Formats: sequence, C-alpha cells, structure tokens
Amino acid sequence: MSEPIRAIGYICPSCGKPAYGERTRFALCAAASGLVCGCGHSELTAEPCGTRYHVTVPCGVCGGEHRAEVPSEQLLDGPGVGLACPETKQLCCYIGEVYQVQRALRDLEVAVEKKKGTEGGAFVDDVIMYEVLSELKDIAARGGIRCACGGQGCSLEVHGSAVDLVCPSCGGRLRVPAAGDEDLDRLCCQYTLMIPGKK
Repeated sequence: MSEPIRAIGYICPSCGKPAYGERTRFALCAAASGLVCGCGHSELTAEPCGTRYHVTVPCGVCGGEHRAEVPSEQLLDGPGVGLACPETKQLCCYIGEVYQVQRALRDLEVAVEKKKGTEGGAFVDDVIMYEVLSELKDIAARGGIRCACGGQGCSLEVHGSAVDLVCPSCGGRLRVPAAGDEDLDRLCCQYTLMIPGKK
C-alpha cells in the first residue's frame, strides 16, 4: 500500500508565482518539512511539535510572512487546511489533499493577480468585495456552485462591482453583484448558486 501523499502550496511574495510540492505523510510526521519556491527567495516550513505543527508561510497576498499553529489531524488527514493572511483575510496557503491544494492554488493565483490589477481603488467597496469573495469560496467549498449543464465548480472573474462565476465545462456565466451591503446580505442567504448553462 502506497504512503499517503499531502500537498503544499502558496504564492511566492518575491516572484508572484505559485510554489507547489508534495510530501509523504510519513515525511511530514518525521521532521520539519520545507517548500522552497523555484525562484529560491521564499520558503514555507511546517514543523511538528506535539499535537500541532508550527507553520511559517511566505504570503503572496500582502508580501509579508505569517506564522500559525495547526492541529496535526487537520494537516495530515482529510481535505486539509487553508491559512489566511491576517491583514487581508484572504487564504494564502494550503496543505492537504493533492487535488484540493492544486485547485485552491489556481484560485489563489487568480485572486492575487486580480488584486494586483485592481490596486488603486478599482472596487466600488473593497470590504464588500472581499466579503463576497469569501462567501463564494465557502459556498464553493461545500459543493454549492453548479451549472445547469451539469458541471460543478467554477472559475471567478472579479470586476469593480461584481464577480462572474464561469462554468469550466460550457462557459456559462452568473454575475454576483458585490457593490453594497444588500449584495452581501443577498448572497449570505443563498446556500447554493446555479449558473445558467450555455446551450
């Protein structure tokens, strides 16, 4: 029986590119593990300490470095864990199942690129936009975003006052307004979202 594999991913604050690596569960349990970005200018470390791990994360969202303590069972078993940047509340690192981390890292890369492209007040309301994005991630994490074509999941296109959910299967779109409190309240009341499929 093969040794379970856990994946690690973050966006490098130095080069802006995703850093991704895989480690066996045994390797993570045995000693401190590190993931160095291909550019060589940042490194994530996860060090076992009793029933927890001390994780140091280079943050591609704010450009700093964060430290967190993560329960061992979250890091070693199940879907995994996402760590958030304390300044922006945006998730900046993922450790867990290979598929989950790869998908989350793609979403994070898009979010970081969008943030770079919209610095300087391109959002109608920054706080509302980040809350809407957070809520959409929660809905997506529980499998609540689907398309009428039968596809599941979506990619996000962030605009100044709205977020477009795009079906990866058929290209169908659903626009979610993100300009004011009422937009956030409306979204928070919805457990699922359905993208109208393209015929």
